[in-house]
Amino acid sequence: MYVGDILRTNSAHVVTIGSNETVSIAANLMYASHVGALVVRAGSRSKEAAVVGMFSERDVVAVIAERGTGGLAMKVAQFIAPRPLVSCNSQDTLTDVEHLMARHGIRHIPVIDNGRLVGVVSMRDIAFAFEEAACAA
Repeated sequence: MYVGDILRTNSAHVVTIGSNETVSIAANLMYASHVGALVVRAGSRSKEAAVVGMFSERDVVAVIAERGTGGLAMKVAQFIAPRPLVSCNSQDTLTDVEHLMARHGIRHIPVIDNGRLVGVVSMRDIAFAFEEAACAA
C-alpha cells in the first residue's frame, strides 16, 4: 500500500498555521478543526508559503510544561525552527513511512508531491489501513 491510497480514501483534512502565529492560536485551531497536528507554513497560512514543519498536540503540552501558560503567547516558529522537515510523498509505501515516523518519533507527516502539500498522514491512518488490508485478505 502507498501513501496515496490513504489520501484517496480518507480525503485528508489538512489544517495549516503560519509560523508567526502563537501557540494559543495553534491549540485553538487544532481543537476547532478536530486535528492532532497542524502543517506549519513559513510566515503565514498562504498556500504559496513553504511548508517548514508540523506542530502537534504534543508540542502544545511541551510548551506549557516547559514555559507555563505564558508559553501560549510564543510564536510557533520558536518550537519548530531547530527541526528539519520530515515529509513523504504519495508514492512512498506505508511501511517506509511508518519506519520514517518511528525513526523521528513523530505521529503526523506532511505529504508533499512536487513541492506542493497534498495531505497529512498519521500513525493512526497507517494502522487503520494495515488493519483494513488484513481484514480484506
